[in-house]
Amino acid sequence: MHRILLCLMALAIIVILTADSLSHPSGPDPAKGTRPVDFVKPFIGTGGHGHTFPGPARPFGLVQLSPDTDNKGWDWCSGYHHSDSSIMGFSHTHLSGTGCGDLGDVLVMPFVGEIRYTAGDKAVPGSGWRSSFSHDAEEAEAGYYRVDLKDDGIRAELTATANAGFHKYTFPASGEARILLDLYHKIHGEDVKDSEIHFVDDSTVAGYRSTSGWAPLRFVYFYARFSRPFQDSHIYTRIGEGKTQSWGAMRRLKSGGGMGCVLSFKAGAGETVLMKIGLSAVSGEAAKRALDREIPDWDFDRIRRESRDAWDRELSKIRIKGSQKTKEIFYTALYHTMIAPNQIADDQGNFIGPDHKVRKADSGRFYSTFSLWDTYRANHPLFTIIHQDRVPGMIQSLLDSFKGNGFLPLWTLWGDETNCMIANHSVPVIADAFLKGIGGFDPEEAYQAVKTSLTEDHFFSPWTLYDRVGYLPADREVQSVSRTLEACYNDWCAAQMAKKLGKTGDYRFFLDRSRAYRKLYDSSTGFFRGRNTDGSWKTPFNPYAIDWTSYTEATAWQYNWYVPQDVQDMIRMMGGPDRFAEKLDSLFKVSSEIEGHQSDITGLIGQYAHGNEPSHHIAYLFNYTGRPWMTQSYVREIMETQYNNTLDGISGNEDCGQMSAWYILSSMGLYPVNPCGGVYAIGSPAVDEAVIDAGGGKTFRISVRNQSAQNRYIQSAALNGKPLDRSWISHGDILRGGTLEFKMGAKPNKKWASSEGGVPPQLPE
Repeated sequence: MHRILLCLMALAIIVILTADSLSHPSGPDPAKGTRPVDFVKPFIGTGGHGHTFPGPARPFGLVQLSPDTDNKGWDWCSGYHHSDSSIMGFSHTHLSGTGCGDLGDVLVMPFVGEIRYTAGDKAVPGSGWRSSFSHDAEEAEAGYYRVDLKDDGIRAELTATANAGFHKYTFPASGEARILLDLYHKIHGEDVKDSEIHFVDDSTVAGYRSTSGWAPLRFVYFYARFSRPFQDSHIYTRIGEGKTQSWGAMRRLKSGGGMGCVLSFKAGAGETVLMKIGLSAVSGEAAKRALDREIPDWDFDRIRRESRDAWDRELSKIRIKGSQKTKEIFYTALYHTMIAPNQIADDQGNFIGPDHKVRKADSGRFYSTFSLWDTYRANHPLFTIIHQDRVPGMIQSLLDSFKGNGFLPLWTLWGDETNCMIANHSVPVIADAFLKGIGGFDPEEAYQAVKTSLTEDHFFSPWTLYDRVGYLPADREVQSVSRTLEACYNDWCAAQMAKKLGKTGDYRFFLDRSRAYRKLYDSSTGFFRGRNTDGSWKTPFNPYAIDWTSYTEATAWQYNWYVPQDVQDMIRMMGGPDRFAEKLDSLFKVSSEIEGHQSDITGLIGQYAHGNEPSHHIAYLFNYTGRPWMTQSYVREIMETQYNNTLDGISGNEDCGQMSAWYILSSMGLYPVNPCGGVYAIGSPAVDEAVIDAGGGKTFRISVRNQSAQNRYIQSAALNGKPLDRSWISHGDILRGGTLEFKMGAKPNKKWASSEGGVPPQLPE
């Protein structure tokens, strides 16, 4: 008897612990093994300002099927925030970690009983089209999401392929089973321009909608099949109005705005209704082909397993050793780097570009959702290491967008240009791939797109004014300092392309223009600051203030370090290595008080703001002064204070992978201060080992001995068995394969890599 009681008690404890691990992203899961996918916790970043979502997707897929809890403000840019306790429904497209909201296409919501006429953001729990839920009855893993909808006792389960979503709804004993399919629903300020629903037969619904929002014009086509026939359909063309009749009475309906339908099913106690839905950005036929190809049967569990395996294959490109917490942060970060950009071309290579015409992708793939102002810094360099097969398609996608828009993309969404953020950071992405020898695109075609985008006037790129004045003047252009500094960087990248292609005149032009930052440095204050057309400084000046005429999402403190293409020239301007290092150190120690408000400025350490991308390279700049131990100290502090395996585990907007890419590279001890050309500055590795699939059957192993929170300082390093006394390695070092070894300790070794020859160069030597 005692043995039976002990067994029952043990079983109860296991059940409680397992339930807790499912609902909390930081808890261990004893039922799972040691594959990289086992450590992905999709709830990380769904609290605070991370703006991530927990629902299933495939690596770089078109569909991201996830619950929407609200669309009421900035922290709901992904449609989901963990602070909420009710769900509006499950839509099929989402943005991961962005600072603006859009998408949320084709909302689906199961319920039972009476059809009510209040939907969307007007609904409250109990209305029928929104349900309360508990996070204790919610689970997420890579490729799968589950939640119990409390109001009607429905269990909802979701999985996905690249272009299709798969729903499994288990209904309770009483009440007529119903499923809402809503084309009104949106995340943030989209307008639904028109929509259509077509009843193909008694278990199939197709249609589309077009919207205007952050992306000026988008088309989303869907083709949905149900595992059971529906008995009738309730059609509405405006919230609060509708009519119920047999599905066959209205075979095709079109609306000048949004519309939707409620489908009724016969489903007994504990019975399920499965729904699978293909999506396309191009046509209804492509949506149907995607569904037929990717989910040909009704095996939900198989698709869930295949999704999990697809993620594990991609995540296994880097295998690390470290603590449970480190693995959860690392592999969730790696997971987040592969949600965008999205491959949105159909199976025939067709896509709709920024000119809103159907085009054929030269590579057969067309990637969109390029958050380039963020991701060029670390995420795209990471792609050149572990996704060398995808990079040519990404570059060609930028060039295909150029053909439809006349200039390279700034920030693309669903094939359209949002004209968001500053400068044109397609340029360093293209130049970096070219300088690293990645093929699959025409270098001459790419260079001409770069040159045109950097010389011909277009949106937010007044090159005629820029060349006449020599910088962007604060009395004529907003965010003038940030835009000038980042334009200088792009010019340097273009110069390197021109040099390698033998275009000497262009090389000299772009290299000379890349030094325009010198004209905005005020030695009397020690800051880059706004300058007017006549050469006078913009006043008043306060380096702690938000000033949109001069800076982008930053203060002068945060943009004072942006000359990644020539750090040594910046050091000379600021008085040499000693004075530069002293001021750089003060950045992390001065007051964090800011005059004015900018929601993107988060994760502050002094005036260093890790929650926003302009700060991401800064801690590595000590390497360039011969003080790598200071980089090691601050980089480790940033990793420990700005990342966690909790809901609020990302200190700012995740931004389509950039916040995550910083952690991935930094935890392995590397970071591209200059994201173009292949120089990686060395920091403070926080994993015990990392084995990188470098392609071509080669691996690059990073071995770290004796590292810990206290032992953050490099005592010695070796590359392929030879002592390494420099604070950088090259992209070629990684791709050739080999081993990088670090020995760590609790005290700085100020002799390691401190000589002039140990500092990182502009380009690999």
